[in-house]
Amino acid sequence: MTGLQRRGIISTKQARIARLARQMPNEPLHSLAHHMDLDWLTEAFERTRKDGAVGIDGQTAAEYGAALQENLTDLLRRMKAKIYRAPPVRRVHIPKGDGSKTRPIGIPTFEDKIVQRAVVMLLEPIYEETFCNFSYGFRPGKSAHDAIKALDRGLRGGGWVLDADISAFFDTLDHKILRDLLNIRMTDGSVTRLVGKWLHAGVLEGGVVTRATQGTPQGGVISPLLANIYLHTVLDEWWVEDVRPRMRGNVGLVRYADDFVMVFSEREDALKVMEVLPKRFARFGLTLHPEKTRLVRFLPPTADEPSESFDFLGFTFYWAKARRGRWVRRRKTARGRLTRSLKALNVWMRAARHVPLDKQARTLSRKLRGHMNYYGIRGNSKGINRFHYEARRLWFKWLNRRSQRSALTWEKFNRLLKRLGIPPARLRADARSNG
Repeated sequence: MTGLQRRGIISTKQARIARLARQMPNEPLHSLAHHMDLDWLTEAFERTRKDGAVGIDGQTAAEYGAALQENLTDLLRRMKAKIYRAPPVRRVHIPKGDGSKTRPIGIPTFEDKIVQRAVVMLLEPIYEETFCNFSYGFRPGKSAHDAIKALDRGLRGGGWVLDADISAFFDTLDHKILRDLLNIRMTDGSVTRLVGKWLHAGVLEGGVVTRATQGTPQGGVISPLLANIYLHTVLDEWWVEDVRPRMRGNVGLVRYADDFVMVFSEREDALKVMEVLPKRFARFGLTLHPEKTRLVRFLPPTADEPSESFDFLGFTFYWAKARRGRWVRRRKTARGRLTRSLKALNVWMRAARHVPLDKQARTLSRKLRGHMNYYGIRGNSKGINRFHYEARRLWFKWLNRRSQRSALTWEKFNRLLKRLGIPPARLRADARSNG
């Protein structure tokens, strides 16, 4: 069977699951696990990232794929016999914000990533029939840029922005509540058993395995979907059914996984929601960060009221004067994200300074394009130019520390950039086409 044929069969199965979910909006689906056959696991393998960090067993995607059919056949046997065991995740810490703090990430084994991907493929058709259109995080056909554009549209004319921050969401997610929420739409014991295994698999750090009674390791393939299921009930349904109908003015919500902002045309509406929001989250074992949750006056500045800004998904939303003197909304790379990106670039350049130049250039080009593809939105040319300039400056510094025999001048360095094909600073193609 070709990959195209396999994907067609799986797409048909997923469409059937979605149709059942539509036909039974208030009933759970009972029989799902039988869809996960060898073709399903093969497709899950194809959809799993091959360049990710390895788990506690050290096995790479290439090593697993070297005997793919044998490995998947044995995996399917263990899953059907209900003897599959989810290994603990390997914990690593990555910088967050300005780089002064870190965020713990859990890295599953490659085989466990395949099983998680297989379950995501099974559950997504059910919950895509349920999720709200203002939820953008880790959903098919939706992206962070879609969320940013939706928020920008909601801010036309300005308003009051409730900039909320959930304290340690992935670490405090309540296991019992999550299982209860899953049972609303799905009661297949084989699937819920697998989810339970991941929740209790534990974390390996410093040679010691710890098992938590709450939370799900951020970094797992299944974690974003579980987060969306949890917050769909905690926030999205509550917003649609209880909050929005009671507001006097126009309101809007944009959520990307556990990051969300609310927009209000009336300050009184914003204050009411700000008062009840912590109580709503507390019912589900969650807390809002008291210092990072704030109400922002996002309106054009006046002589009496200064301009205020806020950050969302790595961008700062702020007001600036256009050429003709009127106030307009702008977006730029958030300072903390810029600092973190440059620190990571500096660490890589220092470690790779003795690597052959052509290999350094390929990696640097990939990093520059990745940054520009995300942050190169319309109106952020200064942020892109700043990052590109600082990246060149850092590379110039570390290349000059390769040897004491010959110093690299800026003139020679600029010729080198051209010869090695380092991409110039530029906005995303869609930003350039929109002016």
